[in-house]
Amino acid sequence: MTLELEIICVGNELLIGKTLNTNAHWIGKQATNLGANVKRLTVVQDIVDEIATIICETLERKPQLIITTGGLGPTFDDKTLEGIAKALNRKLEINPKALAMVKQKCAEYAQKRNMPDMVEMTPQRTKMAKIPEKTDPVQNPIGSAPGIKVKVKDTLIFALPGVPTEMEAIFTQTIEPLIKQLAGDNLFFEKSLFVDGMPESNLAPLIDKVMADVQGVYIKSHVYVPTRNVITKNRPHIEVHLTIRTQQKEKPMEKLACAIKQLSSLVDANGGTPSPSD
Repeated sequence: MTLELEIICVGNELLIGKTLNTNAHWIGKQATNLGANVKRLTVVQDIVDEIATIICETLERKPQLIITTGGLGPTFDDKTLEGIAKALNRKLEINPKALAMVKQKCAEYAQKRNMPDMVEMTPQRTKMAKIPEKTDPVQNPIGSAPGIKVKVKDTLIFALPGVPTEMEAIFTQTIEPLIKQLAGDNLFFEKSLFVDGMPESNLAPLIDKVMADVQGVYIKSHVYVPTRNVITKNRPHIEVHLTIRTQQKEKPMEKLACAIKQLSSLVDANGGTPSPSD
């Protein structure tokens, strides 16, 4: 059984182009490599109703995992926990474990900077410990804001901070072992073939044939368009990305090698120049 996962990113800065959504890219890559199937990515504003609505919609699709990022901090626009609480029809409450986590991090911060030992728990700091009832705080190894974990029927929701280093630390410590356990023997493998001298429209039917012949291999072409940031001189202009998600016993690398060999032969026979990646 394939582990299905959805990602929800919260933040106006992502939608207006102020901040590049590197969190979604990182989680998608990590989760896929661990054997999960990332089914959907959604980005919403810092609005409680928007967050609650997308949580409810995602729960209706019944993925095994939902991971949210952003909106757990001390500022007025950190609304994710309110949104989750509204979606689950639960009250927000100060969680003793979460409060202890916040206090410890604030004390560590103060000690490193030779600040007073007694750190005042301002409303903004206390806010980070106010989480939906019947949810569990998740230790943040780096920052002050804890994540949260909550089980809703067959779906497990994790809410992680938006700061990339904090998100990555919690994911690696808490979620990565879980995905490995839930994904079981399912693994993800990938290879690339570069093609020059052939339009993508000519390449498309060759890809269709190989996908029909080598079951389980998914093939996607990506055209390189010259820009200031992408240098295409002396390199193939189309990358053909071949992937497979299956168990090791199904010999996935042999299937990928077979697909690359067949596609290379077809490209060569139709006037293109294939070049496998390392």
